[in-house]
Amino acid sequence: MSKMTLGSYPHMLGFEQLERLLERTAKSSEGYPPFNIEQTSERSYRITLAVAGFSEDDLSITVEDRQLVIRGRQGDDGSERIFLHRGIASRQFQRSFVLADGVEVGEAVMENGLLHVDLTISRPETVVQTISIRKG
Repeated sequence: MSKMTLGSYPHMLGFEQLERLLERTAKSSEGYPPFNIEQTSERSYRITLAVAGFSEDDLSITVEDRQLVIRGRQGDDGSERIFLHRGIASRQFQRSFVLADGVEVGEAVMENGLLHVDLTISRPETVVQTISIRKG
């Protein structure tokens, strides 16, 4: 069985980068931290990550190559604590979300251990271009 690619469709030109983004996103499917994506209006979304134990200073949000990247790294508090049981994870994470053209990242709000990141979608203009044909 052969793998179907976007290049297999002769009418889909220039979508190779989209295919690479889909493959990269499929590889990053770790389950920590859990998250929700909700549609908040016709043209806006909210991503919510459960980041209990992280402060605002432990988190970073960037847009890199049309990907929203959220990273968390808890700093060492420097204390010599002795745990009898350690069930609360203090590990670093990175969550990536591929953004379509026209999706803009708005504000981020931390509330009760949840990080909310708002996204808006701008509607692109319809472009009609007429190409003149010259005689060869």
